[in-house]
Amino acid sequence: MATASMLPARNQEAAAAASGTYSYCSRPRALPARRRYRGAPGPSEQEEEPVRYANLMYDRRVVRGNTYALHTLPWTAQPDPLEIQRQREAHRKALARKRAREQFQSRTPEPIEGRKHVDVQTELYLEELGDRIIEVDVECQTDAFLDRPPTPLFIPAKTGRDVATQIEEGELFDFDIEVKPMLEVLIGKIIEQALLEVMEEEELASLRAHQYAYEELRNAELAEVQRLEEQERRHREEKERRKNQQSQLLQKQKETSEKIAARAFAQRYLADLIPSVFSSLRESGYFYDPVERDVEKEFLPWVMAEVDKTLEEKILGRAVLDTLIREVVEKRLDAFDHPEASGQPAGQTEASHRGSVRIGALHQTETQEPEAK
Repeated sequence: MATASMLPARNQEAAAAASGTYSYCSRPRALPARRRYRGAPGPSEQEEEPVRYANLMYDRRVVRGNTYALHTLPWTAQPDPLEIQRQREAHRKALARKRAREQFQSRTPEPIEGRKHVDVQTELYLEELGDRIIEVDVECQTDAFLDRPPTPLFIPAKTGRDVATQIEEGELFDFDIEVKPMLEVLIGKIIEQALLEVMEEEELASLRAHQYAYEELRNAELAEVQRLEEQERRHREEKERRKNQQSQLLQKQKETSEKIAARAFAQRYLADLIPSVFSSLRESGYFYDPVERDVEKEFLPWVMAEVDKTLEEKILGRAVLDTLIREVVEKRLDAFDHPEASGQPAGQTEASHRGSVRIGALHQTETQEPEAK
């Protein structure tokens, strides 16, 4: 009966050895040993995969470290809007920090026209650079795998007598007793790893505190340096401003002295020049009496023009009067020479004579008036 009860366990071990992979099972069992030789592959069997040993420290089902930031699956299939907004905000801040870091980094200025930048090696030992990488072909031959010889059929010799015994549950294997050392080892390793992680976190916290203190000290020193630089800059600017003021004052004094000297020289030079200039301008006619100039330029030409006009009219009247007198005298002379041919009465002749005498007297009077004037 014992032989019958042990056969299923051996079959299970043989099946596990044949499978070659580890699978979780509630019943503890020993791990299969690695075989030294390859088995003969059958016609329909594929090549056996390598044996993968299990380790709880690399099992994803075992949580290691702090579980505060543990990634958990959402309850619903739809994403959380707050989480999406938080991720976008974090991504935007990361891009802003990267952009600011790129701006603060010192860059090489752009080359001037006609030149270009060339990469130069700054290492201690120079290395020849080329477009083609040197390649070397190396070959090696590994030993061929030894095929596992076929296992001969084991046929134990029949000796002794067959004896059966009854094994009750718990007589050969007690799970609580057998698993205690394994649990102690696992718990000890987990506690040790946890202590190491706690110590690491404490060390990181102390490093961050030290770094924070160092940054505060450095910021204080930078602020003091900036203050001193600003003070030095103000002193330098004040010095330059005072120098410029002094130089401007000296320049103004020099210009003032030059202007005073030039003014005194001009006064001495123009003392005799102004009277001579005015006298020459007065002689040239630039300075005159307005009344006299008005009489000479406006009144006298008008009087002369009026006199000429009056004289022309009188001369014209005289010429016309002379012509009339001549005609009257000629007619009168003709009338006296030929009284019968004219056929005029004596009264008319006498009237014409009186008219001619009156015209002659008027002509004599007009002739005497201009002479009196």
